Formats: sequence, C-alpha cells, structure tokens
Amino acid sequence: MVRRATTHDAELLAQVGARTFSDTFAADNTPEDMATYLANSFGVSKQAAELLDPSVIFLIAELDDQVAGYAKLQLGPAPDCVKGSNPIELSRLYVLQNWIGGGVAQELMDECFTAARTASCQTMWLGVWERNTRAQAFYRKVGFETVGTQSFRLGSDLQTDFVMMRPVR
Repeated sequence: MVRRATTHDAELLAQVGARTFSDTFAADNTPEDMATYLANSFGVSKQAAELLDPSVIFLIAELDDQVAGYAKLQLGPAPDCVKGSNPIELSRLYVLQNWIGGGVAQELMDECFTAARTASCQTMWLGVWERNTRAQAFYRKVGFETVGTQSFRLGSDLQTDFVMMRPVR
C-alpha cells in the first residue's frame, strides 16, 4: 500500500531517508562527506518543512504494517536538457534493503506517475549518480532515458548525476 505522507511523518522520513541513503552510498563516499550530507538533507526539521511545501509530494510504501520505502516528488524548474511541459522531479525513490526486489520500487513508481498526472505534469525527470547502475537499470526498465548530466554535491565531493526523463502517461 502506498499513501501520501502527512506532517506527522517527518521523523519517519528522516530516519528512512538517512538509512537508505547511507546503506546505498556509504561504501563509496568518505564518512565526513556522508555525515555532512545526511545532516543537511535528512533532519527532522528539514523533512517537516518539506512536508509543508505545496510543491513537494511524499509517498510512503507500507507492507505488513512496516514502512518499506518512500518517494519524493518536487514540482518546479528542470534542467535545460529536460523537454516537455510542466515537469516534475522524482528527487527520491528509496526502498529499505530488506524490501529491495519485492516490487516496492515499482509500486512507488506507479503512484508517482498517478500523482504527476493529478498535478497535470507532462514530464517526469530525475538525477541518478553515474555509479548507481542498479537504479539506472530500474529507471530504464520503466521508460526513462538519459538526456544529460548535472552536478551533485555530497559533502565536499562534487559528483556527476545522469539526468533521465520520460513522459507522464
């Protein structure tokens, strides 16, 4: 089951976000860079502020009364390489390790497209680290194509993300 997050979910989003990001990227980054990024991106107060932002949509996947992951969509401008009207960014699609491979990512993605259609968006785009091949494969499987690159700062490390997009249908 996927539900829309409420303001009561700030702590949950902070915990799940920090855990999944760390599980996925800690081995490839310095502890200092990870600590800086996690502190700046996943604090409870930051999540609470984002939950109040009308341009942000959080969707939470729950299975067997447990949180399995979440997605974050962000309305707003897109990089120049993203074509299509009224774009929406899939800025996070996080699945906890014990749920990976169980269809949670696909269920979240389906709900992201439903939310995008409801918001009258024509294009969905995302940035994915050039070294995150598992995520890239999933995004290609669901119809995203690489259209460019952008920089992503993780602590002191300036990294390269592929920009991927697809039409919202």
